Amino acid sequence: MTSPDILGFPEPTLEANGALWTAREIAQQPDMLQATDALVATMADQLRAFVGPLIDDPSARVVLTGAGTSAYIGQCLAPLLDRQLAARVDAVPTTDIVCAPRLYLDPTQRLLLVSFGRSGNSPESLAAVELAESLVNEVHHLVVTCNPTGALARVPVARSMTLLLPEQTHDTSFAMTSSFSCMMYATLAALVPASVRGGRVDAIAAATAQVIDTALPLLHTLAEARHDRVVYLGSGLLQGLAREATLKLGELTNGAVVTCYDSPLGFRHGPKTFVTDSTLVVVFVSNDPHTRRYDHDLIDELRRDGCAARVIEISAQPRDADAADTLAVRGLQDAHDVELLWPYVAAAQIYAFLHSLARGVTPDNPNPAGIVNRVVQGVQLYALDA
Repeated sequence: MTSPDILGFPEPTLEANGALWTAREIAQQPDMLQATDALVATMADQLRAFVGPLIDDPSARVVLTGAGTSAYIGQCLAPLLDRQLAARVDAVPTTDIVCAPRLYLDPTQRLLLVSFGRSGNSPESLAAVELAESLVNEVHHLVVTCNPTGALARVPVARSMTLLLPEQTHDTSFAMTSSFSCMMYATLAALVPASVRGGRVDAIAAATAQVIDTALPLLHTLAEARHDRVVYLGSGLLQGLAREATLKLGELTNGAVVTCYDSPLGFRHGPKTFVTDSTLVVVFVSNDPHTRRYDHDLIDELRRDGCAARVIEISAQPRDADAADTLAVRGLQDAHDVELLWPYVAAAQIYAFLHSLARGVTPDNPNPAGIVNRVVQGVQLYALDA
């Protein structure tokens, strides 16, 4: 029996090109979102008992932390969570906490440190936990991870809870894909469960599946063009996603593509000079009517300028769903921007994957020289001076 194609390729072709795991892990995201939702639902009472006293306390603080892609989970969610929770919410990468802990950790403020880790073995992950323990008078730890044997999952502190995601989300490939999307979903469901109740996971998963199933022709065309510069733009929550999209493309093409991210409004303030006639610009368009005006203004301006090779809008409320430079996301036209994170990132992941193949890079291991690694290496940790 012949295996079904994954992202438009037969499995033997993917395996021969060092791309099978990455393709599987991108394609499995709709199912993994459903599985993650079901898992968090079984822990709802336990989670509420653990996080409730902190997230309901206006004098407390929640810090969302991780490194690289894991840090961008926090950057996508923090602006929304800060509005939804009584506690103050910040996204601070572990790499910032470790190198300047006294700048980012307040000893007197009750803290919920939410640590993200696909493997949970990044050296900064455990170091950030230890620094919080040593500097903050009262700190609680919510660990969101995909690896039951990682250091984060076994963190040796008293006031902690681990949210362990389904085994399949522990991505085997170099780049984080389903681990990113599912850790992000699990955190939202754990801290603001009302935001995803009422069947919202079904709509999110369906929209993500639609992108995976229908966006391939456009994304193939863009990948085959092999643009040497790519800009991702997004407003509000979508700016964190733009940052993750640039990292994914840089990782999977082994640095062959120069990338840039910003907000549409911020892009005019200097970064717009990045655009050349070989630059692809991708805009994650907001569903908020006020914000969307600014997104559309910048898209239209770039197209009038004629300086970029192409300007693509990814939108759940497309102005023209059939336009050649529009990737339409179906079924979320009335959704809040947070729900757009998952179908939008799927489009960025697929483009990075296809662009990697177009350049002859092996997506599962795009840097065989080992200059960068699936779990970061070579980090020297220093003791904090008294």
